[in-house]
Amino acid sequence: MQMVADKSEVKENLAPIIKDKLKPFVKKIDAEAYYAEDFLTDLGKTGLTNSNGIQTSEVLEHEMLIVEETAKTCMTTAFNLWCHLASLTYLRNSDNHYLKKELLPSLEKGEFLGGTGLSNPMKYYAGLEPLHLRAERREGGFVISGNLPSVSNLKGNHWFGVIASLNDDKQIMAYIPCDADGLTLKEKANYLGVNGSATYACKFDNVFIPDDWIISSDAENFIVHVRPAFVLYQISLGLGVTSAVIESIKKAPGKQGGVNKFLSIQPDELEQDYFILKEKITSILERNELKDAWKEILQVRLDIDKLTIKAAHGDMLHYGGAAYLEKSHPFRRLRESYFLINLTPTEKHLEKLLSK
Repeated sequence: MQMVADKSEVKENLAPIIKDKLKPFVKKIDAEAYYAEDFLTDLGKTGLTNSNGIQTSEVLEHEMLIVEETAKTCMTTAFNLWCHLASLTYLRNSDNHYLKKELLPSLEKGEFLGGTGLSNPMKYYAGLEPLHLRAERREGGFVISGNLPSVSNLKGNHWFGVIASLNDDKQIMAYIPCDADGLTLKEKANYLGVNGSATYACKFDNVFIPDDWIISSDAENFIVHVRPAFVLYQISLGLGVTSAVIESIKKAPGKQGGVNKFLSIQPDELEQDYFILKEKITSILERNELKDAWKEILQVRLDIDKLTIKAAHGDMLHYGGAAYLEKSHPFRRLRESYFLINLTPTEKHLEKLLSK
């Protein structure tokens, strides 16, 4: 199935999936760590994540819109979608014939889902921590050992990307199924929010990776090409939450004599900042090479972090005591916004990268 042709068609195809497969489960996702797998797979089944025969820039623009629209309803599930889209990005940019021709079509159709596994490598390339995985060459592939503390959007039949050090100056990037021999997954929960993200600690005990699963034998160079999309999809998480907050504040009841008008955070101001960032993103997407706009992308990512936190705080203030209920939408969005600023690259990580 071909991907839909324009933004209005994207929204038209997406709306019923959100209505039927996401909105009824938002409180269950937030309170009971429910994983909205059916929603994610339906995106593929309806062709919303198909890239076959479509320009890369158009695919990215449409998928960013899907993330934003999803995050308006539930950022936890939009985060899972980000994981999946990051995974798709790795395979779309790989030169490995098996991954690109055998796995990618099924991944795009939602026959299985993908995770990213690159939190630690992104920090490694920024000089924040060492690589947690080590690889050794074997006949027909590699053996990987080590531990990743948190990888999201995982399940028995899912796959995810990893980067492992081969020696002191070289790293490989691989794509691994969750049921690989020697790989142990331990579920992580009890977070402040985003518990329905299917997050696991991953222990690698001499996991054999055949050459068919190698995304790139030069991970450091490969990352330069995929990291713009990696971060742009994250920006859409914040755009979605901020957009939802703006609509929420506009609908806030005018109790206590309309005292909300005296609050320093108002929807018009938030909306203006939101559209400024949207215009910056449009400008970035018009660039021929996204890797040349890396610093601009990082700045927008930092800006949306700050705007989303501000918006979520304003949402709490406008609803007052009603927002302080554990299952309220403003409180959920507040917790989601705190997750966003701690998602790699975190705010301090971004500040370091932008200081260079």
